[in-house]
Amino acid sequence: MSYAFYPGCVSRGGCPELYPSAVKVAGRLGLGLEELTDVGCNGAGVLSRAVSDPINARTFAKAEARGLTQLMTICSTCTGVMGGANLRLKEAPAYRERINREFLAEERLAYQGSVDVKHLLWLLVEDYGLDRLRAEVRRPLKGLRVSPFYGCYIRRPDGILEGKPARKRYLEMVIEALGAEVTDFGGKGKCCGFPVLTANEPNSMAMVAAHTGEAKSKGAECMVTPCPLCHLNLDGGQPRAAKMKGTAIDLPILHLPQLIGLALGFSAEELHLKRHIVPTRQVAEKVSLLT
Repeated sequence: MSYAFYPGCVSRGGCPELYPSAVKVAGRLGLGLEELTDVGCNGAGVLSRAVSDPINARTFAKAEARGLTQLMTICSTCTGVMGGANLRLKEAPAYRERINREFLAEERLAYQGSVDVKHLLWLLVEDYGLDRLRAEVRRPLKGLRVSPFYGCYIRRPDGILEGKPARKRYLEMVIEALGAEVTDFGGKGKCCGFPVLTANEPNSMAMVAAHTGEAKSKGAECMVTPCPLCHLNLDGGQPRAAKMKGTAIDLPILHLPQLIGLALGFSAEELHLKRHIVPTRQVAEKVSLLT
């Protein structure tokens, strides 16, 4: 199956290691990606739906114009914002037609409501299948203890998860399919602290310390997240969080494609693990011994 690929801005900006890792993994798994290069930001952080909904309707219409009805993201925030917009556009045809008429008609575009927005995590489980993923594993991550961190946005809005409660366990399912051990902890579905970073840094860093510290105390050797914004805070903010807490944490934070890529046989260099703030050397060394 071919997917319209919406990489988002963070995968090439704040987390430039995410985009190439995702592309490598998709290529190895045979996922057909058609990147949407002539679309804008999805409007994350924009409070007005009157601004963000037309932006996303245009993106969906661009995918439809290519004959694609599945849109893949690699960012939880993109998934939540675009998924919410898509629900509104699908559930209110009159609203969708007004946006088509007032914002898209000038480019001869019109969104028909056929697109589904899916994070890479979801499509791996629901479309690709865990059995196929296991079959592609060249280096089972046996013995690697990994904590899942969903963050909050991949579970929003409620309508996205309606009828699919198992999506709250997909990270654990993928970790196990890769041969690694799940180290569970209570904060995996909570906010990482990124949204309040500039407004209240002490609270943001307290969240980072709480999540990473709890996972580390339970034996995790690394944490994996499907959200690059969570990665920015949990990885980039971890040294500050540890300093504020007065104790070392040193828990590597991996992007989902990086963890999958390690199991598929890619090297730490190919997955740009050295770009991280918290060193990933111990994870890379342990994985290398599994080859």
